[in-house]
Amino acid sequence: MSASHRTASARPGPPKDRVPTPAPPSPPGWRRWVLPIGVAIAFTAVLFFNPFEKKTTAQNFSYTGFVSEVTTDKVSTATINSTGAVSGKLKGGVAYTSQIPTALNDNALSALLVQHKVQVRGTSPGKSSVVSVLLSLLPFLFIIGVFIWIGRRGSKQLGGLGGIMGVGKSKAKVYDEERPSTQFADIAGYEGSKAEVMEVVDFLKHPKRYARAGAVGPKGVLMVGPPGTGKTLLARAVAGEAGVPFFALSGSSFVEMFVGVGASRVRDLFTEARKRAPSIIFIDEIDAIGGRRGPGGFGSNDEREQTLNQLLSDMDGFEPGASVVVMAATNRAEILDAALLRPGRFDRTVEIPLPNREERTAILAIHGKSKTLAPDVDLDVVSRGTPGFSGADLANLVNEAAINAVRDGRHVLSAADFDAARDRLLIGRRDASNALLPEEKHAVAVHEAGHALVAVLSPHADPVAKVTILPRGAALGVTEQLPESERHLYSESHLTDSLAVRLGGRAAEIVVLAEPSTGASNDLLSATELATRMVREWGFSTTVGPISYGPEGPSRDNPFAGRPYAEETQRSIDQEVARLLRAAEGTATKLIRENLDVLHRVIDLLLERETIDGADLAAITGVPEHRVRELPQTPQAAAMTATQPEHGGTS
Repeated sequence: MSASHRTASARPGPPKDRVPTPAPPSPPGWRRWVLPIGVAIAFTAVLFFNPFEKKTTAQNFSYTGFVSEVTTDKVSTATINSTGAVSGKLKGGVAYTSQIPTALNDNALSALLVQHKVQVRGTSPGKSSVVSVLLSLLPFLFIIGVFIWIGRRGSKQLGGLGGIMGVGKSKAKVYDEERPSTQFADIAGYEGSKAEVMEVVDFLKHPKRYARAGAVGPKGVLMVGPPGTGKTLLARAVAGEAGVPFFALSGSSFVEMFVGVGASRVRDLFTEARKRAPSIIFIDEIDAIGGRRGPGGFGSNDEREQTLNQLLSDMDGFEPGASVVVMAATNRAEILDAALLRPGRFDRTVEIPLPNREERTAILAIHGKSKTLAPDVDLDVVSRGTPGFSGADLANLVNEAAINAVRDGRHVLSAADFDAARDRLLIGRRDASNALLPEEKHAVAVHEAGHALVAVLSPHADPVAKVTILPRGAALGVTEQLPESERHLYSESHLTDSLAVRLGGRAAEIVVLAEPSTGASNDLLSATELATRMVREWGFSTTVGPISYGPEGPSRDNPFAGRPYAEETQRSIDQEVARLLRAAEGTATKLIRENLDVLHRVIDLLLERETIDGADLAAITGVPEHRVRELPQTPQAAAMTATQPEHGGTS
């Protein structure tokens, strides 16, 4: 059995109702092709059908015919060029053309022309008309025009910042005239975080007020928090509140396959921001470019490091009155380069934690504004049952509850919808086809009853909220525990009882069925991980001593390091972990043997109802009310154990 505690963070709900400004209709798609098609048609017409060429009807003679016409005194003029082409007029005014075979080297023709009084003219070689020159240049002009057109279209698609396909330009989306509609009032909770960010907004709006006091506004604000806690949403609220140009983009937008492109985009971004100062630059997922730089050499990422170096240079190069603030968000602050976090760059770090109970209630209320909730839905109860949920988790929970209501043909969300949504998110979909054999169903009931009984009888364990043997997803059964309050510190006694609860299912199988099953595999895995941390990181071992070796493997300061201790220390850690697990299993087995009749009553009730709650356990075991919880009307319990087939167990 495994107990997994999740923390929740709040993501604000939809913005206040506003009448959006209707966007102008987009032009039809065919309009973009009018210009290139027209140019292509004109090019083809000029190239193959020259409109500037004079159309004349001339009589064409062979060379023999031309000589005959000259001999009979019918030719008046003759113009001969260097290639032997002949043109002119007959004495009747009719034009003619002919061709002298230059290979014959006929020297008698000139004498013949003079003899018959033909006016002979010649043309200078290499002399061409303006039209001929333009026609020869037309293909090159056409190709250049196509490249210019492609470059302008590419720049529009990449934000209107110019350049052929915008390779070296910033891809930031600029919120200038039309800014995001999100406001700080649309974000529930996080009053401290909003106050720190609001100071940035106030500095950009009233810089003279800070100048009179000799204060300098922050150059950079780093928002750090788990995924789904609303960091990007808070940045959008800054854009909505600030009233200044807001450049928003992701850290991955800087990095391309070409070395130097990312640095070029950083320069272009800061140039544009300075032009529009005061302004805000927001970089989401800055860890994509701001990760710690390595020692260089083989395997180093030159493109990413060049981009980071350019970012460091531009942030440190702001002029005192530039009024440009860089905001960034990440959930991996531990991997950021130290030069990025020093004062003068990111001066301020704003923590965006997972929301507490009151904040979760406010977040649920925001997400529930557009839904119709039944009277039996208590959002405070929902909040109490969702410790560890982020704002994105809560939004997904409400949406899943709405989907469940629609599936049943309703538009009103009930408490049962939230309960079903919780189970679907945490355990998986209820699969009716995953039917258990009678002996398997009995084994799962024994396993889950063991979890529940040990949890109820352990004084420092979290109270039980729900026990079910209905298969969901990979879990064949689930035991959910709901903490009395949200903990930030865990005592050794609480962790020791948690180990016993995780091994309670296996202990019940050994006592009742005389042998364990594979359903406890996940329980053993989670219990081993918890015991290892107790010994290696938290100093809960008198043998190993009050020392923390940290997590095994690469560390923050030495990414190439392996295990940070010797083999003898590893042997001591393994022995202490095994001792803790044996002691926990012994405690669970003792509690089950001493209360075997109670265990069988829980098993029988599970086989009869398939799902029971804390009140049912209180009635069977006779424990005080504070040791159990009624089944929450909504989301998940903070800790749960789920029996899974083969590789599964409880989680």
